[in-house]
Amino acid sequence: MKRFYKTAAATQTESGVMVNLDGRAVRTPARAPLVLPTVALGEAVAAEWDAQGDKIIPDTMPLMSFASTAIDRVAGNLEAVATEASGYAASDLLCYRADQPIELAQRQAEAWDPILDWARTRYDVTFAITIGIMPVEQPAENRTRFMSVAQAFDAHTLTALHVMTTAFGSFLLALAVVEGRLTAEEALATSRVDETYQAELWGVDEDAQKRHQRLMREVTSAHRFIELLRLG
Repeated sequence: MKRFYKTAAATQTESGVMVNLDGRAVRTPARAPLVLPTVALGEAVAAEWDAQGDKIIPDTMPLMSFASTAIDRVAGNLEAVATEASGYAASDLLCYRADQPIELAQRQAEAWDPILDWARTRYDVTFAITIGIMPVEQPAENRTRFMSVAQAFDAHTLTALHVMTTAFGSFLLALAVVEGRLTAEEALATSRVDETYQAELWGVDEDAQKRHQRLMREVTSAHRFIELLRLG
């Protein structure tokens, strides 16, 4: 789409912060008003619009995308999105270990055990750890606990949490980022212990590298989105 405006700006209104293009309010893809909860986020979204060249490239506006998703798809489906995100904890990546080679098993333990220990203390839960890929049943109370945790987030935070959960393959790593236990970069590296080990043995696969770069963009943008929500 060709750029059709000169300037973008965030404006505080009674209902929240709105982004305006040449004075006209931006709407989401579903045509809902783009009302944002914080000035910091509004200014950042306006900056994305301002940074566009002659053509508008949506892929270069991740904050706008997250905000629109929160409004169009998450706000009216909080329970379903919370259920889907928290459901990852039932088969969380961190609970599935290798026993061979020993070096990989050690790397997994060094990277993953501290997060499990943190989650046990933070959320008062326990975890069943297994070797291999066969499903292991987690304590029944975990599902209720993590569903409650996910439902406590607002639509915007839940949107970013869901993005990170799917990127990491781990609800626990996503929570660690939201709670400030890890950065997005640290959490992604933690989720990729196996891939990193294999790359050291056999070399870097080009497709895997491209996927890693895409995931890095997604999770760092999601983390920034959450930080902007908290700046007010």
